[in-house]
Parts: sequence; C-alpha cells; structure tokens
Amino acid sequence: MSENILEIKELNVSYGGIKAVKDISFRVPRGQVVTLIGANGAGKSSTLRSIVGLVKPESGSIQFEGQELAGLPADQIVSKGITLVPEGRRVFPDMTVLENLKIGAYMRKDPIEEDLKWVYDLFPRLKERSWQLAGTLSGGEQQMLAIGRALMSKPALIMMDEPSLGLAPLIVQGVFDIIREINQQGVTILLVEQNANMALKAANLGYVMETGRITLTGTGEELLENEEVRAAYLGKAKK
Repeated sequence: MSENILEIKELNVSYGGIKAVKDISFRVPRGQVVTLIGANGAGKSSTLRSIVGLVKPESGSIQFEGQELAGLPADQIVSKGITLVPEGRRVFPDMTVLENLKIGAYMRKDPIEEDLKWVYDLFPRLKERSWQLAGTLSGGEQQMLAIGRALMSKPALIMMDEPSLGLAPLIVQGVFDIIREINQQGVTILLVEQNANMALKAANLGYVMETGRITLTGTGEELLENEEVRAAYLGKAKK
C-alpha cells in the first residue's frame, strides 16, 4: 500500500480556452491533512473539482489508491472512497437534516446507523435538529451538515472547499477543531481554504497555488514561517 493515498501528476484543467490549472503535480500522504492555499482564481477549486470528476482534466494523471481516476464519472469516483464538501455548503434546504445525511449514504448497501451515530457524536447540534429543514439552519450548522453528509459515504479521503467561508470567527474555530477530530479518526483530508493561517496550523503538508501553478511546498509549520507566505497570505512579515 502506497504511503500516498492520492497522487496528481502534470494535471491541466481548462475552461473554454482559459487554463485554470497548469501542469501541477502534488501528493496527499495517507492519514494526513493537506492544504492548498492561494488567492481567488489560483486554481484550487478547479483542482478539487477535477479530482472528484466534476470537471474533466485536459491532461494529466489523478491516481487514488493506485487507480487512475481521470475521465471517470463522479459517481464512480465517490464509490471508490473520495467525497467533496463543496464551497457554499449546498445542502438541500427543503429536506430535513436527517434526510440530507441519508443522501450522503445513497451509494452504500451496508447499514448506516453506526456512521449516523458518529456524525451525531461529532455534531450534537445536528442530532438536536435532525427533523428540522436544512434551509432553516444557521450558516455554521449548514457547514456541519455538509461535512456530516460527506462523512456518511465512509470516505477514505474527504476534500473540503472553503469550509470557513462566510462563518463567524468562533464558528470557524469549531469547524477546524472538527477537521482535526475527523483526521484523528483516520480520514485523510485535502483542504482548500482562504484562511491560510487556520489551514496551515491544521495541515501536515501545504501547497501554495498562484495562477494555476504550485509555487511553494512545505509542512504547515514551514509555510507559516515562510516570509513570502506571511506577506502574501497572513498579512504579516517578520520584523
């Protein structure tokens, strides 16, 4: 078994002639939290969307557990053990919390009760609101639901696209506490996040993306201390 659960090699993604991702290569070691940071339009979300099959790569290789994913339909990719928590949460507003969670398990044939209990243990607020319509939840609660729904597919790798977007600072801290907890329970995490400070503190390994390319790589700690990263993404430089 490879130490890397996911390996991206020379990936290119284009939209109507505009290259969003330019020949990037990176790896996601098994059991770790890995983050992609960068400005809006750097190609981070396009990278995640291509991995999960929502966008077809122009060229390159996406290997998950040693199997090639590039070109496979999204439902086949999910069935292999990858799931995406999309930017903007995308819960089903007219369905209850419980119905949203069950949709996360729609491809499973095995019993889901144990995983439902796990999600409710992670997010007691969701258990309290299991019969409430998802559209009536707060932004933070909807983010919890989006993460919980993704966990219901029993993923080996969960990808999160801007999980802190639009949330109050106190809620953001709670989301990152949950990210650490999920990882400690054995789920590998690939995180796209504009809050570079929080992302790098949570990450074992980080990549900086600029205009479709990976320009820096290092541990979360190394990138937090990097002068270029501090100036560009953390709003501070060492004196």
